[in-house]
Amino acid sequence: MSDLKATVKKTTSNTGHTGFHVEGYEKIEYDFTFIDGVFNTENPNLADCYRKWKRCLAVTDQNIYNVYGQQMERYFEHYGLELKVHKTKIGEKAKTIPTFLEIVDSMTEFGIYRKNRLGAYHAPIHTFLDFTFLRTLPTAQIRNGFAELIKISTCSHLDTFNLLDNYCEQLIEQSFGRADGSSRELIEAADKINREGIHEMLKLETPNLHEIGLDRVIAYGHTWSPLHELAPETPLRHGHAISIDMAYSATLANSRGLVTDAEHRRLLNLFSRAGLSMDHHLFNEEILAKATTAILKTRDGLLRAAVPNPIGQCTFLNDVSAAEMNAALKRHKELMREYPRNGEGLDAYVDASDTGYTENAKAEEERIVEAAAKKVGKLNGVNRHVNGHTNGNTSGSLNGSAKVNGAVKTNGALSNGMSGNHDDSRSKTLGNGMNGTKVNGTAKVQA
Repeated sequence: MSDLKATVKKTTSNTGHTGFHVEGYEKIEYDFTFIDGVFNTENPNLADCYRKWKRCLAVTDQNIYNVYGQQMERYFEHYGLELKVHKTKIGEKAKTIPTFLEIVDSMTEFGIYRKNRLGAYHAPIHTFLDFTFLRTLPTAQIRNGFAELIKISTCSHLDTFNLLDNYCEQLIEQSFGRADGSSRELIEAADKINREGIHEMLKLETPNLHEIGLDRVIAYGHTWSPLHELAPETPLRHGHAISIDMAYSATLANSRGLVTDAEHRRLLNLFSRAGLSMDHHLFNEEILAKATTAILKTRDGLLRAAVPNPIGQCTFLNDVSAAEMNAALKRHKELMREYPRNGEGLDAYVDASDTGYTENAKAEEERIVEAAAKKVGKLNGVNRHVNGHTNGNTSGSLNGSAKVNGAVKTNGALSNGMSGNHDDSRSKTLGNGMNGTKVNGTAKVQA
């Protein structure tokens, strides 16, 4: 919330002309709470925000409602609060004026009191960060969001970078410790990563809420990435686009001696292990020049390229010539030959989970039941495999194998967003990585 206090005084200039002087101060305050199970009726935190009004208008993505709508309804009913849900789509194709106006119409019908007909932007009073929502986020989107954590930690928080490096594959495969079977060690590491990453982001950006300052640590990976994102016929996911930028920026920093060879390799290896892009076949000198020209227009004529110096700290480069950029690009391309797919990432391109045309009609309760059933089936499958092998019954072996394959996380809609195959309960709940946390954690519930 914000609270603006201002005064107006009459003035007289040195030339005798009269006028007024306005002086104001705005107090801005809001809260973040980490809570697993925000719709668990044993947690009154969310309900407490609405007791004053005894009602709530929730603006939520259709997929979020399909998966968690029953929990939402039960939660507000439990606390005696009227709940009105406006279901929409949040994919890129749905970010339109009609979508916006539909939300405004819902606000009008609900009878929200506001300062003008459309309202005004204010920071949310309270944001709840519920990482259990990551259970239903596709692995490709977990990977997409992983890039943002690499971004903040590489240039500002070494301890978080070390944790990402230590647990990289487990974090992505086990949905940051929220997937079934995650170890306590992984859960604790994931929680520390998320909390420290968010805390560091807030410390960096809180003094710059109006984005007047242009030297921004969180802009690491955002100097050349806008063109990477849109250059391919099918756009790159944001996390992959900024990863290409970050990896190239690290090579540039290494060429200047700002990061050691060991640090440089460590960073590149982390991107590779995460399945994130470090290069793209369209990334060439022409794209580099166009991207540089474009970013100078939004940074007051300076490059302001954020690079690690060393890992965990940041330096801004303004004096990089075209020749130096091109030389770094050539060297970067040579390095990429040593990595899988020449440095290109996994699930790098947008699909229906990004554009907003996939619907998941499976509720979280169904997912839990199916997960338990799969676990039992998997055990039975193993038994059949053993029995089949002992008795020479090949059909038992095949059945056992089928059970195992049915439980493989990468099967089904997780990697086939455009195919229309959405049997897996995790398929295509919308939201981007730590952006996914942002969307899922808040569930877009508004007073």
